[in-house]
Amino acid sequence: MSQKPPVTAAIRVLRAHKVVFSDHLYDYEEKGGTRVSSQALGVDEHVVIKTLIMQDEQRKPLIVLMHGDCEVSTRNLARQIGVKSITPCPPEVANKHSGYLVGGTSPFGTRNPMPVYMQASIVDLEKIYLNGGKRGYLIGLSPQAILPILQPTLVDVAIPKDA
Repeated sequence: MSQKPPVTAAIRVLRAHKVVFSDHLYDYEEKGGTRVSSQALGVDEHVVIKTLIMQDEQRKPLIVLMHGDCEVSTRNLARQIGVKSITPCPPEVANKHSGYLVGGTSPFGTRNPMPVYMQASIVDLEKIYLNGGKRGYLIGLSPQAILPILQPTLVDVAIPKDA
């Protein structure tokens, strides 16, 4: 693709924090998820990190960062963060909280500040690919680079997709 990478709210946040990242554009596929993006980039789906907007039983939104090849155990997440339940936000609600369209949600530069919970094993990866704030656009960066910006709470809530 020869188009220029977009300058989204996420990119502005990363530039303001002087984070080194690489741009990766690909052909977005509705409901393709991390499987499609990892294939397009030629990387393992495990290093493509999805940004999920979820909510607790009081409808307070939160962000969960998870490996592309895993699901979130909402029961374990609720237990670890001390709430009764966690459910995914409906897409239109997630869009309102984040300011991004589902499929293009970045944890950076969200419309409303939300607590961020990150699968602890993500920190151990050398490089990760996160959404840059637009469908069909991922950014590659070190997981260490996001820690001071997002200040995520590390959790262990991954379930392998095939489990």
